[in-house]
Amino acid sequence: MDVLPVTHDGVSLRPLTEADAEAYAEGTKDTAVRRYAHLPLPEYTPETVRELVRTEVRKGLEDGTLAVLSIADEAGGAFLGSLVLFGITADEGEVGFWLSPRARGRGIATRALIASGRIARGLGLRALTARTDPANTASNRSLAAAGFVPDGEPRQSTAPSGSLVTTQHYRWTPE
Repeated sequence: MDVLPVTHDGVSLRPLTEADAEAYAEGTKDTAVRRYAHLPLPEYTPETVRELVRTEVRKGLEDGTLAVLSIADEAGGAFLGSLVLFGITADEGEVGFWLSPRARGRGIATRALIASGRIARGLGLRALTARTDPANTASNRSLAAAGFVPDGEPRQSTAPSGSLVTTQHYRWTPE
């Protein structure tokens, strides 16, 4: 993806790298990440993450169908969380995200979501969608602050983990 990295107000979105493996694996152990992120694998180790970077992450970036990105501090490059663009078609893609506990409460998710809109524009997408647990108030606030609007009432959907969950759907379109 030639549109990367993308920054917004001190937050950078860049491809997940092997150097992020320790912080990524540690972040996935957080209670809130485990509850709300619905990650595809039940457990992540640094080696699992490095292997994903070498295979699925690289392949997805090369063919434009998947972007597993690090949310990073623009100044120092520190890993703050993950944002994934998946289900990418010619017209739209879906975004999912999580933050490490130390990164929460500072507007980082909102800034990362705004940056994801820049990626969408760069790819020529007409929309981004997102889903979150209605009880995840922080995620709901971040999506709204980044310009995502609710798309109907909460409904059942299959999460990336394969679990059937109730989610509030959101939609973002470029201005």
